[in-house]
Amino acid sequence: MDITIHRPDELSGSLRQVWHRAMDESPEYANPFLAPEFAAGIGRYHGGAQVAVLREKGQPVGFFPYERNSFGVGRAIGLGLSDCQALVHLPGVTWDPQELLRASGLSVFEFDHLVEEQRPFGRYVTGMFASPVIDLEHSAGSYPEWLRATYPGLAKTTLKKERRVGRDVGEVRFVFDERDPRLLRRLMEWKSAQYRRTGRMDRFARPWIVDLVDHLFQLRDEHFTGVLSVLYADDRPVAAHFGPRSRSVFACWFTAYDPEFRYYSPGLIMHLRMAEAAGRQGVRVMDFGRGDKEYKDWLKTRELRVGEGFATRPHPVAAAHRLWRRPVRGLRNTVLAHPTLREPADRLLKTVGTLRTPGRADSGGAAPRAR
Repeated sequence: MDITIHRPDELSGSLRQVWHRAMDESPEYANPFLAPEFAAGIGRYHGGAQVAVLREKGQPVGFFPYERNSFGVGRAIGLGLSDCQALVHLPGVTWDPQELLRASGLSVFEFDHLVEEQRPFGRYVTGMFASPVIDLEHSAGSYPEWLRATYPGLAKTTLKKERRVGRDVGEVRFVFDERDPRLLRRLMEWKSAQYRRTGRMDRFARPWIVDLVDHLFQLRDEHFTGVLSVLYADDRPVAAHFGPRSRSVFACWFTAYDPEFRYYSPGLIMHLRMAEAAGRQGVRVMDFGRGDKEYKDWLKTRELRVGEGFATRPHPVAAAHRLWRRPVRGLRNTVLAHPTLREPADRLLKTVGTLRTPGRADSGGAAPRAR
């Protein structure tokens, strides 16, 4: 196996074509977070992004995107933002993780959403977690018909709330692929307010993440398109979502809503509208990403499995990194896995958020989203 290292933006058109072909030929790699466009975006706005290109008999057969710091510590590309991570390769290709790490200049490689198919990394996985998805079916009927057929238990309540919004505010309208950048900015503002209110890190307080999302919004490729969806009432935006899609997979990413409309369950309405519209657009799978949320249990049709862990080589830096990171992850996973711990932790974070932003506790809201 011959392995060469490149910056994502250095990849030639022919290499990107092979990468796209690997996505098309293996359903496990069809997620837009595994596309070269996402890796290039991270490299452009965050730095440290690299791609190891694997070749057999001189022909490219695999692509390993990662981020590397000056100490040789590596992490999955977009760790903390990406809901799907993998070495993307053509069918039948195998590799040696130790050889891969040496060629990539890494002493350790950290991941938290590794696709289950990545068997060579298997011995480095410290935990497996559910990643709920919806298998989408095309429908020739109307949205209410699709909703009643797909989610009979939710249909009556959801349609009733949509009608109530229509009566109280004005006609309800949904746009799956909204191209107005002002609505993207509105979504970020809502989401930042929710982060502050719940005491969580505000991702959109980091300029590079704002720039990355703005960049991805502009991409219109068959293997990666940034999709902004907006729910309107009387032409007023009440909920919005931004996430990438590939040919066959639509990834849920950032969802938020106007808190004035929280009693109408706009987050749930938004997800159902997106699922129906994505199916009409030819998407086969809507991926919610890892995380335990009630709405995911309501809407999912099955679960994928994603892995968390550290692939390492014998090296002092690798040992130090594991000693530092593993206890933090273990504590976080323990809290997330036990509702009796998770609920008090959420209340504590909300209290902290209120103290950080006095007078702004009700300044924003978001649909139920782990991120």
